[in-house]
Amino acid sequence: MKVLVSAYACEPGKGSEPGVGWNWIVQIARFHEVWAITRSNNRRAVEMFLHGKPLGNVHWVFFDLPAWTRFWKRGQRGVYLYYCLWQAAVYFIARRMHRKISFDIVHHVTFANYWLGSLLPLLPVPFIWGPVGGGESCPKEFLASFGIRGKIYELLRSAARWLGEHSPATQLIAERARVALAATGETKRRLERLACHRVEVLSQAGMSREEVEAFGVLPSRRNGAFRLASIGRFLQWKGFHLGLMAFAKIREEYPDSEYYLIGDGPERSNLERLAMRLGVADRVQFWGFLPRGQALAKLASCSVLVHPSLHDSGGWVCLEAMAAGLPVICLDLGGPAMLVTERTGFIIRAVTPEQVVGDIAGVLVALARDPWLGSRMGGAGRKRMEQYFDWSIKGQQMQKIYENHVGR
Repeated sequence: MKVLVSAYACEPGKGSEPGVGWNWIVQIARFHEVWAITRSNNRRAVEMFLHGKPLGNVHWVFFDLPAWTRFWKRGQRGVYLYYCLWQAAVYFIARRMHRKISFDIVHHVTFANYWLGSLLPLLPVPFIWGPVGGGESCPKEFLASFGIRGKIYELLRSAARWLGEHSPATQLIAERARVALAATGETKRRLERLACHRVEVLSQAGMSREEVEAFGVLPSRRNGAFRLASIGRFLQWKGFHLGLMAFAKIREEYPDSEYYLIGDGPERSNLERLAMRLGVADRVQFWGFLPRGQALAKLASCSVLVHPSLHDSGGWVCLEAMAAGLPVICLDLGGPAMLVTERTGFIIRAVTPEQVVGDIAGVLVALARDPWLGSRMGGAGRKRMEQYFDWSIKGQQMQKIYENHVGR
C-alpha cells in the first residue's frame, strides 16, 4: 500500500521521540511504500545515515515553516505552538500529494502526544493514530513533595491537556481515526473517553537488533561496590529525588555503594543539595549530559537501573537497561510498568512518597545482598526485550494492525 507517515520528530540512532519516528518509518517500509513527512531540521541526520544504508521504499519530504516563524523557538520554548502550526501547514502539502499519489493510509506517529492535534484526518484516507501517550498523570499524593516549579509544571500540563482534549483538531482525530494506538493503559482510558471508535494498546518503546548487539560488547561490571544508575532529564516528575532518598536508607548497611545520575535539567541543583542533606553526596556522581554511547557505557557498568518516573509514556531507558542485562526498578505507572515484569525487575506501587522510598530501599537491599538475583533478572530482561520489543517484531505488529483495520 501507499502510506503517508507524519513524523515531526525523526532521527536515526536516537531514543525517545526522534527514534520513534525513524523506527516506525523503517518498519512500515518493510511492507509498504512510504512517503515520510518530517522537519527539514532532521534532513542532515537522515541523509547521512541513508548514504550508507539506503531505504529504497521511502520517499522523504522535508519541510519547515519560514525562518521568521522560528526565530523565537529555542529549546522547549514555543515548541508546541510551532508544532501545531507545522501540522496545519503539512495538511496542505499532504493534500496536494494525495491528489497525485492516492494514498491508502495516513499514519501519524510523532509527536506521540494524543492531545496535540493534526489536520491529516481531513484527507479522504483511512487514518491510523499513534502509538500516542500523554494520558499519564502524577499521582496527587506526590505533588506535596514537589517544589513550586514542579507544581506549576504539573498544573500547566494538566491545563494544556484539558484544552488539547477539547480542541477541534483532537476531536477530529478521535472521530476519524480508524484505530487509535495507546502507548499506555492510562492513555487508552482517555482515548476511549474521547469516543475513539477503536483503541488498542501498543508500547512506543523498542530497540533495533543492532542496538542490542552493541550492548553485548559494552564492558560490564558485576563485581565491586553495589552501584545504582538513573538516566534522564532532571525534572521533578522523573522522581530522582525518590531514588536519592532510597539510596540514603541503604548507605549505612552498604557504605561503599554508589549512585550514578546521568543527565541534566532544572532540578540538578536541588538534587545536589538533597544529596548533601542526606549525607550521601560523596557517593553520588552527577555526570551531566553524556553522548549516548558514553551514557550507555556508564549504565552497563552499574548493578541496577532506578527509574521512579511518575508519568512516563515510554521508558526507553528501561529497555536499554534490560538490553544491558540490568534489573530495573520502576513505579507501577505509565510505560515503564508495561516494559518490566516481576522476572526482569521490581514494579513498585505508587501510594505515597514515603512508601515508595521505603519499598525501593528494600529492593536495593535485596539486590545488594544477592548479586545473582540481579544477574538472573538482567538475563530475563534481555530475553524479554528481544522477544517483545525488537523493532522488527513491532513492525510485524503494526502490519497486523494495518491488515485488521485497513486491508487491501
